Amino acid sequence: MPTIMLAEDEPQTAQLIQFKLKQAGFTVVHAPDGEQALTLVAATRPDMIILDGLMPVFDGFEVLRRIKEDPRHRHIPVLMLTARSRDKDVVSGLELGAADYMVKPFSPTELLARVRKILGSVAGKEAGEAAR
Repeated sequence: MPTIMLAEDEPQTAQLIQFKLKQAGFTVVHAPDGEQALTLVAATRPDMIILDGLMPVFDGFEVLRRIKEDPRHRHIPVLMLTARSRDKDVVSGLELGAADYMVKPFSPTELLARVRKILGSVAGKEAGEAAR
């Protein structure tokens, strides 16, 4: 199953998301702040990233910017999951390269559906490229 890196500084939220993803069969690695998130991305090369917008050290928007600027990691889809709900925040996240953007509070069922959709899109894209 795919590996998902979760960058979330709120312990209860991180535990809930990890539980739901593991229950669905995903491997999950967790980073409690933006600096550790960047380190884990390089170390684990996850299939997808779920990224909180408000974290210590580097916020999620800075982490997203750095991931998308790095040729080794820019292909990894990122789902922003944050309390930052203003239109300008959503637009900023999408313009920086997020595959999707969800606002907290969130439905764990909806989060799982979006994760599956993003990973399905990536798998389909990779299969299409391999067929060429």
